[in-house]
Amino acid sequence: MRRRQPGSAGSTPASRPRSRFWFDPRFALGLILVVASIVGVSTVVAGSDRTIAVYAAKVPLAVGDSVGPADLVVTRVSLGAADTLYLTPARLPADGLIVTRTITVGELIPAGAVGTHAGVAVTSIVLDLRGRLSGGLQAGSVVDVWSAEPTDDGFGPPAVLVGQATIVRILEPTGLIQSDGAKPVEVLVPKDKVAVVLEAVANDEAISLIAVNSPIGD
Repeated sequence: MRRRQPGSAGSTPASRPRSRFWFDPRFALGLILVVASIVGVSTVVAGSDRTIAVYAAKVPLAVGDSVGPADLVVTRVSLGAADTLYLTPARLPADGLIVTRTITVGELIPAGAVGTHAGVAVTSIVLDLRGRLSGGLQAGSVVDVWSAEPTDDGFGPPAVLVGQATIVRILEPTGLIQSDGAKPVEVLVPKDKVAVVLEAVANDEAISLIAVNSPIGD
């Protein structure tokens, strides 16, 4: 009797081992770290690209100027948490604001450099100085206003009329007025000091401006 050869008809094929799915936890952990890194970088980039609209000065703004949208230009900048320190369109009242310190062209408008009309407690007065104005003084400089009463022999001892006044602008003299080289100066003084200053002007007192401080670099 013949023996059946392996693989011949009627024989039962040998069972093959099934392929098993290989899973390495380290591979899964690495994949999670890569995805987390991509998400983190995307979040940082998106946050750094976030800008807000703030106002910058379209023209030079002097102390005491009233400003509105026509004097300003909207600029988009990234300030982060510092956005509350600057003037935004949402913070500009319909009747505008008053400038409380000199602002140059293109400078972002600090919230502390402007105030509402309702809060204005100062007014501007033009003073004719007795002598020349110091070369270091300019619009925005903080000065003390000194005066000396006229006497038979000249002038008495000087005294401070107003402390911490601010120069609004320096005016050019016209005609033969101020032929000695002195220039009229518009200064911003507290309203409760206006009467004192006007009295000194009416009495033809010698008025001078003395700088309270000097800009950095002088």
